[in-house]
Amino acid sequence: MKQQNKYLISGGGTGGHIFPAIAIAEAIKTLDQTAQFLFVGAKGKMEMKKVPDAGYPIVGLWISGFNRSITLKNLLFPIKLVHSLMLARKIIRNYKPNVVIGTGGYASGPTLRVASKKGIPCLIQEQNSFPGITNRILAKKVNAICVAYNNMDKYFPAEKIQITGNPVRLSLQVKKENTTEARRHFNIRENNTTILIVGGSQGAKAINNTFLSIVGEILAQNTSIIWQTGESSFDEAKKLEVKYGADVLSVHKFINRMDYAYGAADVVISRAGAIAISELCIAAKATIFIPLPSAAEDHQTKNAAALAEQHAAVLVPEENITKQLLPAINSLIQNEVERKKLAQNINTFAKPNAATNIAHKAISLLQK
Repeated sequence: MKQQNKYLISGGGTGGHIFPAIAIAEAIKTLDQTAQFLFVGAKGKMEMKKVPDAGYPIVGLWISGFNRSITLKNLLFPIKLVHSLMLARKIIRNYKPNVVIGTGGYASGPTLRVASKKGIPCLIQEQNSFPGITNRILAKKVNAICVAYNNMDKYFPAEKIQITGNPVRLSLQVKKENTTEARRHFNIRENNTTILIVGGSQGAKAINNTFLSIVGEILAQNTSIIWQTGESSFDEAKKLEVKYGADVLSVHKFINRMDYAYGAADVVISRAGAIAISELCIAAKATIFIPLPSAAEDHQTKNAAALAEQHAAVLVPEENITKQLLPAINSLIQNEVERKKLAQNINTFAKPNAATNIAHKAISLLQK
């Protein structure tokens, strides 16, 4: 019987860490028919639901981040860290992985620290142009670092870096060219110009609050809206769905079928996180980016600006959202030629083979 290769994958906290982890697992499965997987996440975080939904087992660590402001929660951090390191040792001892992969997030730190100390080959995947603290700490310990941006040797050892791009879920790499099918999935009018609002896997308060005040003006133009609100704005948005009708306003806490959401949309409103950008480049949609201003080193603004400079997206700073967002949306609703041009231009930045490239690198570590 052929030996089965065991992969341990750790990452989570937000969709930006979870979905790359799932995409890497999907790519490994296509290359390694013997592959077995176990995910490690943080208890209470969204990976504990999203990973099983994707068909993979997951174990949760009792771990959270260290709050930079003074708070009583920080007193628990050392206890959580020690507890998570102990549990990570137990998981690795029992599972006996051949390779460990980290995509960032709280659980990656303890998991990859233990694995690297045991001499198990380790790989981390960094999505952003400014790496998170977990990956910066782990960089010296791991064997390989897969990145999406140039000049990452400012943060990581140059000899470990491989530029792969950001992995995108397999379902999003198969374009839903049938717009009618996608719109029927959301039960919205098939002939309307459709706006998709997705502020991230957990919503975005500033974007949601603005849309609560402008939904009526947008819907007055023979449009439909698909809106991922997250938890915080869901109830208010649902009231508007009742007011205007679910056939033109489709409200969701979280959208599982993003392939249909992108397929249904003519215009997308999004944050400018690395994974969101990677998905939208592949989806090839006219996009208005509203960067999260508190992102480290303001990297979301830099991400969006790089595309806007190439006429591949529209950039609306959050500080100007109340003045600029509605005019930007109206401009695209009324100009199909401009929508198509933006879609074509953003698609030139797509890297559909990123997950496969990372999978190849992970499999190569099996030799070690």
